[in-house]
Amino acid sequence: MKKTGVKSGQKVKKIKRQELTTEDLLSGIRNFDKAVLAKSITLIESNKPAHFDKAEKLITEALKFTSKSIRIGITGIPGVGKSTFIEAFGSHLTELGRKVAVLAVDPSSTVTKGSILGDKTRMEILAKDPNAFIRPSPASDSLGGVTRKTRETIVLCEAAGYDIILVETVGVGQSETAVHSMVDFFLLLKLAGAGDELQGIKRGIMEMADAIVINKADGNNLKNVKITQTEFSRALHLYPPKENKWTPQVLSCSSMEKTGISEIWNMISEFIELTTNNEYFEINRTNQNQNWFLQTVDELLKHQFYQKNKIKEHSKELLTQIKAKQISPFTAAKLLVFEPK
Repeated sequence: MKKTGVKSGQKVKKIKRQELTTEDLLSGIRNFDKAVLAKSITLIESNKPAHFDKAEKLITEALKFTSKSIRIGITGIPGVGKSTFIEAFGSHLTELGRKVAVLAVDPSSTVTKGSILGDKTRMEILAKDPNAFIRPSPASDSLGGVTRKTRETIVLCEAAGYDIILVETVGVGQSETAVHSMVDFFLLLKLAGAGDELQGIKRGIMEMADAIVINKADGNNLKNVKITQTEFSRALHLYPPKENKWTPQVLSCSSMEKTGISEIWNMISEFIELTTNNEYFEINRTNQNQNWFLQTVDELLKHQFYQKNKIKEHSKELLTQIKAKQISPFTAAKLLVFEPK
C-alpha cells in the first residue's frame, strides 16, 4: 500500500510541474484522471491574463462532452453538518454506482483573503472513494458562497464523467441566488432546537428550496426533529406553487447514523423524473446558460475596465479625495465611470 501511495504522490507532483497543453488536459479529464482534473480547475480559477485563452479553449472543448448530470445545491448555516451530510450522501450514491463530484466552497477571510480549505479532511472517507472527487475552493468575495468559476468547474467535472455534482455553499448569509441559478435541485439543511426555526428563515431561501432536510435526527433530538419537520411542512404550504409543478418536501436524516439518506435520494430522483417529463429540466438548464452568459459579460467588463492604466491612476486619486472627505463616494464613482481622465 505504501508503494502505491508514493507512486500516486509522485504522479501528482509530476503533473503539477508539467505545462500541459489544452489537449493533454482534456485527454486527462476524459480518462478520469483526478490530478489532471484538479490542475484544469486551477487553470480556470486563475486570474492571470496568460491563462484566460487556454482556460476558455478548455471549457469550449469540454462542453462537447458534458453528460446529463444532476446538479444539487446544498446550503445551510455553519454547524448544520453540511460536510458530514455530503459525505454520507455522496458515499450512498457511489455505492449505487454513481460518480460524485463535490464542489465544496470554504469561507474566505475578508482581511487576509485566506481560507481553511479543510473539506477533504472533513470528508475523509469520501475523499478516498475512487468514484468521488472533492474540490475545495475559497469563496473569496463571491456572493452565495460559490466561486467565480463554479459553473466552469461543473462543466469540467461533467466532461470527466461525474454524473452527480454536489455544490456546497458557505451558508453564512450571502445571497443563495448564485448557487440556485446553476443547479437542478436546491436542498436546504436545517437543525431542530437550535433557535433557527421558522423565524430564522429568510423567505427567499424558503421559496428557492426544493426540499428541506432536518439533519441530526438521532438520539434525544428525535422529538424536536419531528416538531420542526411539521412546522416547516406547514410553512411551505403558504408559498405559491412552483413553476416546475414540484411540491417541496421536508425530510429528516442522521448523517452520523446514515438514516434517511436513501429517502432523500429517492425524493431527488422523483423530482428529476417529474421535471424531465414536464420539460422544466431543459428549460431550467437553458435559463442557467443565459445567466452564465450575462454573468460572464459583467465579469469581463469589470475586469477590462480595471485593467486600464488611466482607470487605475484615476481610481487612486479619487480614493485619496474620499479619504480626505473632499468628495462623496457616489460622486467619485460617477467620475470614474462616466468621466475618466
